[in-house]
Amino acid sequence: MAISEAESVVMEALWKKHPLSAEEVFAAVLDQQEWQEATVKTLLNRLLKKGAIQAEKDGRRFLYSPLLKREQWIQSESKGFLDRMFDGRIAPLVAHFSQQKKLSRQDIAELKRLIEELGDGK
Repeated sequence: MAISEAESVVMEALWKKHPLSAEEVFAAVLDQQEWQEATVKTLLNRLLKKGAIQAEKDGRRFLYSPLLKREQWIQSESKGFLDRMFDGRIAPLVAHFSQQKKLSRQDIAELKRLIEELGDGK
């Protein structure tokens, strides 16, 4: 399921807390985005059509909850990124970040630990 960058902001709000009304989603993203409430409602409708969220009637308003799990979305997004940018391979990704000096000592230690775990068959 393709989720746009703007839609992902709304999804993050719903992953953190749900169910939320459109007004509550608007309030949750207000500090990150300078959107109008109508923009949030449009994004909620797009996400409903995609099946990423559900809406439950609550009096005169709807309460929104995610159907798409954050872990599913991250897996799909990261696989797509790796496929597009690094031919589906992780080693060139790590090499790129190391060449750009974007890996801290802590990152390197964690990568070493992960590689050791993989070597142990965990």
